[in-house]
Parts: sequence; C-alpha cells; structure tokens
Amino acid sequence: MADNPYQPPETIVADPIDPTNQTLVNPIKNPAGHGWQWIKDAFGYFMASPGTWIASVIIMIVIMFVLAFIPVLGSFLSNFLTTIFTAGLMLGCSAIDKGEPLTINHLFAGFKKNTGDLILVSLLYMAGMIVIMLLVGLIMVLTGGASGMFAEMASNTQSGATPEQIQAMMGVGGIAVLVGLAAVIPLAMAYYFAPVLIIKHDLGPMEAMKLSFKGCLKNMMPFLVYGIIMLILALVASLPLFLGWLVLGPVFIASLYTAYKDIFIGSVSNNSSEQSF
Repeated sequence: MADNPYQPPETIVADPIDPTNQTLVNPIKNPAGHGWQWIKDAFGYFMASPGTWIASVIIMIVIMFVLAFIPVLGSFLSNFLTTIFTAGLMLGCSAIDKGEPLTINHLFAGFKKNTGDLILVSLLYMAGMIVIMLLVGLIMVLTGGASGMFAEMASNTQSGATPEQIQAMMGVGGIAVLVGLAAVIPLAMAYYFAPVLIIKHDLGPMEAMKLSFKGCLKNMMPFLVYGIIMLILALVASLPLFLGWLVLGPVFIASLYTAYKDIFIGSVSNNSSEQSF
C-alpha cells in the first residue's frame, strides 16, 4: 500500500537521561574532548555551592598542614584522610545531582560509610608506592654500582665529580626514573576512581581499583586533554598568591565526579551496558 502523504512522520523519542541515575556500567571509552567537558561540568558543581566548596577545601588544607608537623605518622594520616574526604565530597556531588545542597557534613561522610574499605584502599596505594621506591632504589644500586660512585665522589670532594661519573649517574638515574614512572602511573590509575566506586557502589578495595584502572585505561586520550588543561589552569591559579586554588581546588575534586559519571554511569534505559566486572 502506498504511503499516505498526509500521515505525520513517525518520531522515535528516546528515554530522557536521569541525572540522578547511579547505575554502574562497564567503563565507557569517551572521545578526547570529554576531558575538557569534565572540567566544565565540574565548574557547574562548584557554582552550585561555592561557599561550601571553598570552606571544605580550607578545612582540608588546615588539617593537612597540621598533620605535616607529625613525623611519619602524619604522612599516613594525610593519605587516609585524603581518601576519606574525597569519598565524602563525591557523595556531596551526588547530592547536588539530586537538587540537594552540598554541606560541610559531606566532607566527613566517609567516616560513616565504608570507612574500612576506604582506609584499606589507602593502605594498598601506600604499599604500592613503598614497593616502587624500594624498586627504584634497588635499580640505583644494581645498575652501574651507584653506591660505589657516590662513595668515590664523596672521597674526592676537592676535585669534584668527573664528567664520566656525572654521565654514569645520569644514566643510572634516568633508568630508575623511567622504571618508577612505569610503575607509578598504573598504580595511580588503579587508585584514582577507587574512593568514589567504594563510597557510591560498595565495591571492595581490590574490585574498585581494578575497575578504576580499566576506566582510566579506556580513556587515556580524554585524560591527556584533561591533564594539559588542568596544568594550564593550575599555573594561572597559582599566580595571585595561590588564591585561584580556592576555586580550582573544588573544581579539581568535582572533576573526579564528572569523569566518574561519564565513564562509569549509564542511563536507566541503557541496561545493555551493564556487565559484570
């Protein structure tokens, strides 16, 4: 039968995306331009409660400043609190999605939910960093006998190091740095989204780190764009006595949430994306 020329065209209407949806999906690979979009969207979260964001960042800075005066233990506590504070602010961003205000209480929300897992993921991260530092030190010793070169240079303080010694030390140091970076980057990728995945989806530390690594690996290009733009913004924010960090700090934290939503959260109608991890 011929088409009726007076029949209105059929329109397929997609289900609207619910901004409050929290369905965890298999990590999505996004275009490079999404790195800039994460920052833009994060600024929107900041503008939703600028005063509370700034107050939260100031509280974090003061606490970390005090802990810096505690030898050894202060570093461990700073790492734990950074993870817990970050997770709590992720719940604050989720509240903003629901039309609720961000409050100072969100900063400490990580002490009320999944605290043990948040502490454990911090321990795993610190353990990884310690292993990497030991590995770099071992390479320095084994590659070219770095300790022997140091001793020889120390015993010859009047004439100083020879060009050959300097060149050898640079070679050893270069190898150690490359190995260290090759190990630190995957560890950072595994840790990056772990706090939000633990606090929002009750994942265990190892499961969260595995999924975080997978999400970062699939989005290397967006993260490259994100990193370049954040570096430029960091330089600009540091110029007026670092006062710009009162804005950039919250934007940086919120950008973790916007990247998490882009990579790990699908719409309610996108059930086909749900997979086991």
